[in-house]
Amino acid sequence: MTTLMIHDGAADPHATGLRTGGVPLVPGGFDWPHCRACGGAMQFLLHLPLGPDVVSVFLCQNAPGMCDDWDATGGGNRAYLFDGAALAPAAVPERGETLLGAVSALRTEDVAAEDFPAALDLWSDGVDEATLRVQGQLGGAPAWLQGDETPSCPGCGEPMAFVAQLEEGFDFATSANFGGGGIGYVFTCRACRAAAFLWQS
Repeated sequence: MTTLMIHDGAADPHATGLRTGGVPLVPGGFDWPHCRACGGAMQFLLHLPLGPDVVSVFLCQNAPGMCDDWDATGGGNRAYLFDGAALAPAAVPERGETLLGAVSALRTEDVAAEDFPAALDLWSDGVDEATLRVQGQLGGAPAWLQGDETPSCPGCGEPMAFVAQLEEGFDFATSANFGGGGIGYVFTCRACRAAAFLWQS
């Protein structure tokens, strides 16, 4: 079985469920991430509950294509693994490309793997709306577009565990920028309380 993440309409910007966009829910003392290359505030992309934890993903959209936002260690994106207890909405910076154009709820659905391949070409001609609403998958194995780039944990040095992959978006307002038809990949190391993100196209 494959667990799909499916676009499920608009969501509250502070919703605690699986969503893209909106405002990140963060622990006290959180500092909004800034791009290592351009120094601008990053865009919040994904709120991903994982049992008692939450992964939050950010990437730089201040100068798309110029800040290595596709690279897990390039400084143009950032992923966090938070304890899901006692999170509150972050203070959003006043400057920079910080929020997606819309907030989208994502529901999960288990399907036979052969019914929905892990990697979907969402931008090709003739794709039906049901397929377009598939925004990625939870668990399983990553569908690499350019070869395996599993990151190593910055704490222990071990390969990180794959937890989700994300398509660009259902429409322009909800779309992340993964180079046009790309896929984003989320990884964690629970032992070191670390998360990582990268994308390929």
